[in-house]
Formats: sequence, structure tokens, C-alpha cells
Amino acid sequence: MAESQEKEQPRRRQARGERRIAQLLEAAASVFCTTGYTAASTNAIAREAGVSPGTLYQFFPNKEAIAIELGDRLMHEMRDTYGEALAPVDPTTPLEEAVGAAVDRFIAFNCDHPVFFALMHGPDIPGHIAEEHDALHATLLARIEGLLSSLLPDTPPADLTRTAHMCLGLYKAGLELVLGHGGAERDAYVQELKHVLIRYLEPLVGSRLGRVEDSGAGAATTR
Repeated sequence: MAESQEKEQPRRRQARGERRIAQLLEAAASVFCTTGYTAASTNAIAREAGVSPGTLYQFFPNKEAIAIELGDRLMHEMRDTYGEALAPVDPTTPLEEAVGAAVDRFIAFNCDHPVFFALMHGPDIPGHIAEEHDALHATLLARIEGLLSSLLPDTPPADLTRTAHMCLGLYKAGLELVLGHGGAERDAYVQELKHVLIRYLEPLVGSRLGRVEDSGAGAATTR
């Protein structure tokens, strides 16, 4: 019985520590969104979390360490998001549906985690986060290129790279507008962003998406 209790105590301490870390990261996310990373302080984060600065320092030595931990967790979740959003597209899927589904996933992530945009696009983010974001950006571009190559198999690699950069650039520009609004106006900007991407890709993709096979005639038609 005593041995069992001795094993249980470290697990309880670990669970309490994990809950405290989650509490501090949530508070930091709120402060970073409100003031930006540069103006944020550990005192403000502790105050937002409802703990003393001394308690915060038990888990993080400074605000950079907090930002790095928060950024790492968000980027891990972001990788999962774009893995789902940029999965291979069934050729019978209309372009509007394919673009809409991808945009909705990315927008939902950024609306659920507005601190991601605040951290990744701030002027003075920690170097580690900048490096991780650059790696994430490169991987995201590669995934977009891979998706485009399946839709545009005869397109030269340089053109695919350019198109991928344009898609990502258009999305980022629209994302800033989306996050700057709320309610029905935010929804309207999301729809505008989808329209922009669809109108850009439509002439390039043509009838490759939205095809259904006519088993009787053996021909492809568009929806």
C-alpha cells in the first residue's frame, strides 16, 4: 500500500504541473493577443493566469520560454490541420468544394488560436519560433505544390512553385482581414477569400476537378 501511494504522488504532482502549464500558456496567449509579444511581460501573464510571478517562474524562466512552448504546441497542431486540409483531392470534387473545405479548416484553426497569427507575424518573435515558422512555411508550400502537381501534371515545376506561392500569399492576405473582423462580417470576408482563390485557380485547373466518369460512354463530363 505504501509503495502504491509513493508511485501515485509523483503522478499527481505531474498532472498538477501540466494543468498549471496549460493555465499559464492560455494566459500568455491572451496577453500576446492583447498587447503583442514585445509589450507582454511575465507579470502580466501571471496576473492573467491568477498566479504569482514566483509560481510562473517555477515553470518558465522568462516570456521567451513561454512563447516558444506555446509556439511549438501551436505549430504541431497546425501541421495536423494542413495535413487534413491539403489531403489529395478526389477528381470528382468541384473546385469550389475543394477550396472551400481547405480554407474552412485553416480559418477555423486561426480563429480558434488567434495567438498563432500574433506570434508568427509579430515584429520581434523569438528566433526559435521564427525558424520553426520558416520550416512550417516551407513544408506548407511543398504540400500545396504537391496538391497542385496532381491537378496540373503537365505544368513546369517553376510554374507550380509560383502558383503555390500565390495561393499561400492570397490566403495570408485574406486571413489578416478575416481576423480583423467578427460575426457576419468575418463570414463575409471568408467567402470573399474563397472567391479570390477559386477565381485564381479556375483557369489553371479547368475541368480537372469536378469530373464524373460516364460508365456507359466511358467519357468524362463536368458537373
